[in-house]
Amino acid sequence: MNTAELTALLDRLRDEPHETEWLEFKANRYEPQVLGEYLSALANSACLLGMPRGYLVFGIKDGSHAVVGTTFDPQAEKGKGEQLLPLWLSLGLQPNVGFETHTFTYHDQRVVLFEVHPAFDRPVKFYGKAYVRDGTSKTELTKYPEKERAIWSRRVDWSAQLCEQATLADLAPEAIAKARQEYATKFPRQEGELTGWDDATFLNKVRLTIRGAVTHAALLLLGRPEASALLAPAVARISWMLKNDRNEELDYEHFGPPFLLNVDKVLARIRNLTVRELPDGTLFPVELTQYDPWVIREALHNCIAHQDYLLRGRIQVVETPDSLLLTNVGGFLPGRVEKVIEQDAPLEIYRNPFLAEAMVNLNMIDTQGGGIKRMFLKQRERFFPMPDYDLSQPERVMVMLRGRILDERYTRILMAQTDLDLTTIILLDRVQKGQRIPADAAKRLRAVKLVEGRYPNLIVAGRVAAATGEKARHIRNRGFDSQYYRDLIVALVQEHQPVSRTDIDTLLLDKLPEMLSQEQKLNKIHNLLRQLARDGVIRNEGSRRFSQWVLIAGK
Repeated sequence: MNTAELTALLDRLRDEPHETEWLEFKANRYEPQVLGEYLSALANSACLLGMPRGYLVFGIKDGSHAVVGTTFDPQAEKGKGEQLLPLWLSLGLQPNVGFETHTFTYHDQRVVLFEVHPAFDRPVKFYGKAYVRDGTSKTELTKYPEKERAIWSRRVDWSAQLCEQATLADLAPEAIAKARQEYATKFPRQEGELTGWDDATFLNKVRLTIRGAVTHAALLLLGRPEASALLAPAVARISWMLKNDRNEELDYEHFGPPFLLNVDKVLARIRNLTVRELPDGTLFPVELTQYDPWVIREALHNCIAHQDYLLRGRIQVVETPDSLLLTNVGGFLPGRVEKVIEQDAPLEIYRNPFLAEAMVNLNMIDTQGGGIKRMFLKQRERFFPMPDYDLSQPERVMVMLRGRILDERYTRILMAQTDLDLTTIILLDRVQKGQRIPADAAKRLRAVKLVEGRYPNLIVAGRVAAATGEKARHIRNRGFDSQYYRDLIVALVQEHQPVSRTDIDTLLLDKLPEMLSQEQKLNKIHNLLRQLARDGVIRNEGSRRFSQWVLIAGK
């Protein structure tokens, strides 16, 4: 605002018959801590009263509203420590809904006006405590639970809000083309209609625009890189960082919109190495990539969908030799990961429901509630540790994916007992990580001989069923997907080539689903071999009746 606009605003504020819960006059200054508390109180009170802003004015007497001027200079003041006052105040407000300071001359006197944005979906705290105005007094919000509930009930979907400065020209054409491809994959029956839609129609259908107006969600997923500035004060950025085992930074890269395309660029930076594990009791190593690509993608898409963009944090992907740590800001709305897994149903609330729906339409996430549970199931199929969710910080969600086997005893149990339920496996995973489990859970695991030791210092049991003598039976079942069966065949051929069809049958027959007949199982194996041969991975150097399968050089 220019001086004329500020003067007109202050005239209107002084015309108020008395101070209100969204307006405070002060003759000179506040201590930094008290000033921050007032910003929190005004933001929360403005929300409750439906006001577009709260105001704190220095240089005006309360009561009489006389203009007395002030020597207070926010830009020259310090907060606690050596931080400048505006920065210290901004860091203390959570979420930082924003405030502006205006210093100008009014009636020949120097005045300072703080313009505070209202809370919009949760109470605004100042360094951990939320405040509110009660008449002309400032007090802690916890004393007024009905006011706190009222603020929470005003939750607004930021992702659905229109970006008034943005147009369709701010969206990347290549991202729109990719969105069309993903929409056709998700909804194949609408592919015919899709070809007849222009971009404006398509974006309305996919729920990224509203009657042609561009939403925040559209800029996140499809926006040109330079259009991210239109989202301010929100931050739209994914940061990838590579660290060594001494926690020293080796490399990094930042990615902005369009997230629909740049997720693939983030994943390309991750060094998903092939590891060879040789659990005790097996003759052959199990070759696996450190991470299941679907699990990484799902975790990253969850970060995008549930990020609290107004907290001005970045989505972070930190890669170390043995793990990936993905972080987004904003609390975990379901409260507990176990609740999500147990319910296996859509969440009751989403932080960004408009964005989440668009991501479903673009084949990025699944709102049926199974995404997180499927991540755990994928790790079980690989015999790897379960994902670690750290919810210890109220406004941050961290999930760690391990790229190595931690305890071979855990791995052997999963290989030997493929019928264990997910709840039991999660408990066993906590034991291998040295985490305490409830006493009743420990009793159940001990009863089935899965743990040893004195509670609470449990370890995974060391004795499991021994493997049999045939070489093929030492590579255990990991699931019923065709790719895994192909991987088993390649592992067997690589270690013992040439191998016969009998060797391959011995490896796979008892691992195929029991619902298949013997003939169906043999046909399944035949199709797997044919696909591997067609892909140039293996070839038969024997006859059809007496096959001798070997790897093709370079594979």
